[in-house]
Amino acid sequence: MLQTHALFDSITTKARLAGDVLAPAADALADCERAVLACATGMLAADDADRLREAVRADLDCHDVTGTTLRLLLRDGGGESRLLGAQLDACVIACERSNDLCRGHAGHHEHCRLCTQATTRAIDACHRVREALHP
Repeated sequence: MLQTHALFDSITTKARLAGDVLAPAADALADCERAVLACATGMLAADDADRLREAVRADLDCHDVTGTTLRLLLRDGGGESRLLGAQLDACVIACERSNDLCRGHAGHHEHCRLCTQATTRAIDACHRVREALHP
């Protein structure tokens, strides 16, 4: 497995954000992207899948938004700090929605518990990058 920090350090262009900010955020977002997709898949396979429909949709939205945010970070913010800031805000909203809905199911579904942990880490990572953008 590639080390994210080493990847950022290998980029020869001058990065706006330091690797010690970008790398943990990229790892948290990648983990979240996987966790919410696995959680949505788990909920769809559950006996009570119809009752979990709103949470599945929130997880899938979070998956898409988190993946886009990750790709912008991997390109050092996409070249425009306003764009990255808006994307970080969208990511927080998507992660919070997924987190809120899955937290209610975490006692019954292990994938929801893991999803809640991953979205919490992604939210924290987005806030840290946002703070680094505007010190």
